[in-house]
Amino acid sequence: MKNTALTHIHESLGAKMLPFAGYNMPITYEGINAEHETVRNSVGVFDVSHMGEFLLTGPNALALIQKVTSNDASTLTIGRAQYSCLPNNDGGIVDDLIVYKMKEEEYLLVVNASNIEKDWNWISSHNDLGVDMKNLSDDYSLLAIQGPKAVEAMQPLSSIDLSAIPYYHFEVADFAGFSDVIISATGYTGSGGFEIYCKNADAETIWNKVFEAGAAFGIKPIGLAARDTLRLEMGFCLYGNDINDTTSPFEAGLGWITKFTKEFTNSENLKKQKEEGVTKKLVAFEMQERAVPRHDYEIVDASGAVIGVVTSGTMSPSMNKGIGLGYVTVNNSAVDTDIFIRIRKNDVPAKVVKLPFYKK
Repeated sequence: MKNTALTHIHESLGAKMLPFAGYNMPITYEGINAEHETVRNSVGVFDVSHMGEFLLTGPNALALIQKVTSNDASTLTIGRAQYSCLPNNDGGIVDDLIVYKMKEEEYLLVVNASNIEKDWNWISSHNDLGVDMKNLSDDYSLLAIQGPKAVEAMQPLSSIDLSAIPYYHFEVADFAGFSDVIISATGYTGSGGFEIYCKNADAETIWNKVFEAGAAFGIKPIGLAARDTLRLEMGFCLYGNDINDTTSPFEAGLGWITKFTKEFTNSENLKKQKEEGVTKKLVAFEMQERAVPRHDYEIVDASGAVIGVVTSGTMSPSMNKGIGLGYVTVNNSAVDTDIFIRIRKNDVPAKVVKLPFYKK
């Protein structure tokens, strides 16, 4: 079991620690609902240092990224980030990721913790272009400072104007007394804020300075359990739940990151799928009675016929109702369609809704 550079701090704060993607990670500190509300209303900090970072450099770095990702990375300029995915050869997804253009001929790929080795092997297997690849995953820490007060709270720690960084843009700048820190507006909560990439040796000092700066704003540490409820309220996909090796980008509603302005892994078949349509779709739904949908619960129609499966579900802390994502047959995927979630042999009514669940 790996530890992050901050594991000892989480333990000293009394966090409930559990294994996640091979790491000993904080799941909760004071409780999911309280932590969730902290991020929605003020500012909270997640240690997400388990995420993977690959640095690709050289004249063919972009060509390799174009070859293995579904989105069009040629549109990136320095200081911009892009959400994308790695399609496999069978119509599914190896992983979803964020591509950062650091410099000309230099890109940072940020991948899911559980897929670091898998993604590295996949991209390496396509690297017949002489691209220099470095796996920096064990060298860097990542703090997600999230919430509507994040900008104001963190501004004293940097000389750059944090409010001037647009969504899915980043700066490499000074932060908390350290130079060359990546300050990225690419949060996973829907409540604004930043993700801070720093060297492991600097992580504890930065963590402490972040909490000093945020003290007047009610800053608190937040665990991965609240990260899951926050992302689900926004309808953001979680790899392993809502997307995996067998789900296509079009089934998952990720057609917007699948660009046929270039050729990429399995692009011919995916283009055909776009033209011909899919048989199942990922939908968002709200429970019509007080009940909590869970991963792998069956979704049925009014006659009791199974039409799909829940991929993510929770009791929304912001809305105080059961919400979820799941795959259903296309003819049951339209907004306002009545569906039922089979919970312990009871078919509980739900309704397909438009994302996001949570609206500010």
